[in-house]
Amino acid sequence: MAFLSFLGRVLFVSVFMISAWQEYQDYGVDGGKAGKSLSPKFDAVSKYFTTQTGLQVPDFEIKFAVAAAIGLKTLGGIFFILGSSIGAVLLFLHQAIFTPILYDFYNYDVDKAEFAQIFLKFTQNLALAGALLFFIGMKNSLPRRTLKKKTVVKAKTG
Repeated sequence: MAFLSFLGRVLFVSVFMISAWQEYQDYGVDGGKAGKSLSPKFDAVSKYFTTQTGLQVPDFEIKFAVAAAIGLKTLGGIFFILGSSIGAVLLFLHQAIFTPILYDFYNYDVDKAEFAQIFLKFTQNLALAGALLFFIGMKNSLPRRTLKKKTVVKAKTG
């Protein structure tokens, strides 16, 4: 049973690790394709956030956001494979931050073909986030194994 759990974690994390590897290979000096696709979407979310809250989002280079995404996926994946809740939290943090930015279906008309594609990817990432929450909940609800003390049987005297 322990092997099946390990295999399931490896297969689950492969989605994140392969994605992180592809982004790392394409990173370059400007964040690569991920940076180019993230930049206009991040600008749109920043403007929306500023208009709704009145708070200004600080300016930074988008390549640092791509590097953070690669780091979250890699570290989270390694910890998750080892069975740690910290890995699941890191992967969930990645999903919570980047999914609404990358898959901005709310900026498209429902009649457009792009809407359906982006909404499908958004819901897939939502399912991954749900699975991570399930893992965190299960990991925290299982009772910890306690070492049983050996009882010493003393012979009766007298």
